[in-house]
Amino acid sequence: MHSAAKTLSITQVLACGAAIVTLSMGIRHGFGLWLQPITQAQGWTRETFAFAIAIQNIAWGTAGIFAGMVADRFGAFRVIIAGALFYAAGLFGMAHAATPLTFALSTGVLIGIAQAGTTYAVVYGVIGRNVSAERRSWAMGITAAAGSFGQFLMVPTEGFLISQFGWQQALVLLGGAALLMVPLAWGLREPAFADGGVVHRDQSIAQALREAFKYPSFRLLMAGYFVCGFQVVFIGVHMPSYLKDKGLSPQVASYALALIGLFNVFGTYAAGVLGQKLAKRKILAFIYLARAVAITVFLLAPLTPVSVYIFASVMGLLWLSTVPPTNAIVAQIFGVAHLSMLGGFVFFSHQIGSFMGVWLGGVLYDRTGSYDIVWYIAIALGVFAALINLPVKETAIVRHMTNLADQLWSCF
Repeated sequence: MHSAAKTLSITQVLACGAAIVTLSMGIRHGFGLWLQPITQAQGWTRETFAFAIAIQNIAWGTAGIFAGMVADRFGAFRVIIAGALFYAAGLFGMAHAATPLTFALSTGVLIGIAQAGTTYAVVYGVIGRNVSAERRSWAMGITAAAGSFGQFLMVPTEGFLISQFGWQQALVLLGGAALLMVPLAWGLREPAFADGGVVHRDQSIAQALREAFKYPSFRLLMAGYFVCGFQVVFIGVHMPSYLKDKGLSPQVASYALALIGLFNVFGTYAAGVLGQKLAKRKILAFIYLARAVAITVFLLAPLTPVSVYIFASVMGLLWLSTVPPTNAIVAQIFGVAHLSMLGGFVFFSHQIGSFMGVWLGGVLYDRTGSYDIVWYIAIALGVFAALINLPVKETAIVRHMTNLADQLWSCF
């Protein structure tokens, strides 16, 4: 049971957490809209832009592990405040970077660190500690749906800002919007961490990591999340350019990304609700297989604005719907004491996939003049992820041998 005196209200957690994820995820979902304006203005290749976004995903995944550790021990609100400040600095640097190196440092490293402190792993840690297990999957679905709404809201807004103010000023304005996460972070200031307090747990970080990485289901979840990252970041960053190359207007791409965000509101919420009733591993297997089928049909069908909108709507239902069941399984198996950190490790695998998807998209396009090979890889990986999620065991891990194992470990 959760004590009312020691936990935040579920309404406060969901309202502030959802608003933070809306801003953080909403801003990043529109980065594909800057690919052509920036590369054309700077005289860079698409690989240069894609490499910076790839670094962003790796920085996000790497920093996410440490952000999770800090959030689990000292509270999420400090991490979110730092993330918001990094976000504003990174967007300002992205707007004024004059060389590929400074562009990679701002767009890649700074914004990647910012996203680590303002997205799912950190916010889900607060949810895990303040929402009962019976409602946890649903609450995670609500927060993931907020990120999707952010995409629906922010992508057209970013397209409007670019058209009205130019790509540089649009980034500066977004930097100001990122600072709104600072006051929202105070809504996630948990009483247990008040006044610099530290929460002490039965397991150390090293013990929790040894336990997780020895458990096959944890490794399978990481492998599946790799595929998720590969698919969604490749599509999110490169689809606008893919559609423009095929002769469709930039507005089609903007509407398509917005539709992904709109339909993902329903997809992520549904995944969270279904996760309370159905085996989460089966939900994940269905999502990955459905993505593979959707991409296949999209490539085989004649390319028109209507076919793009249908594809975007279907992919939207499947987009971030992997997030609630994946994180809920981690909490269900290992508990919530180290949830942000373990979620950070799973997400690190996601970001390695994101790096590969966005980077290969740029490299193979520059070398072959086509995105076809990367589309085919995304299909094959979808089938692979569906198969490896089926053996995942969702039951809570048994720890009655933990003390003996730790004693034996300490002998070495």
